Formats: sequence, structure tokens, C-alpha cells
Amino acid sequence: MSDVTAPMAGKVIDVKVNVGDTVNEDDDLIILEAMKMEMPIVAPTSGTVKEIKCKKGDSVGADDVLVVIE
Repeated sequence: MSDVTAPMAGKVIDVKVNVGDTVNEDDDLIILEAMKMEMPIVAPTSGTVKEIKCKKGDSVGADDVLVVIE
């Protein structure tokens, strides 16, 4: 199991996956806006999305878990 975390504080502007989706390494999972830049958060490994811990519009902190991949 792999936790995907936010590299820095920001706002979730898009969630590209749903629970149960199969993802490949480097697929976009979340689009985070930080310091007026859009930053794609990508899958560190291939697997199935087990849990999404944020939603569009959420503010997140650095190292907050955004998605769990199994």
C-alpha cells in the first residue's frame, strides 16, 4: 500500500481519479494549486485507488495524505 502525500501546502483544484480506479505509475491523481502554480500529483506506483482523502476545493498541508493506492 502506498500513501500519496502533498509536497507542500495548497488547494485541491481537481481530483482525476475515483476509488476503485486502476492507475499506472506517473498517472495524474490530483491537481494541487500552490504558490499560484498548478502542480499535478502523480501516482508513485501502479495499483488500485483504495481511498481518496481530499476533495476539490480542500486546503491541504504539506505531507497530508491525499490518496491511498493498493
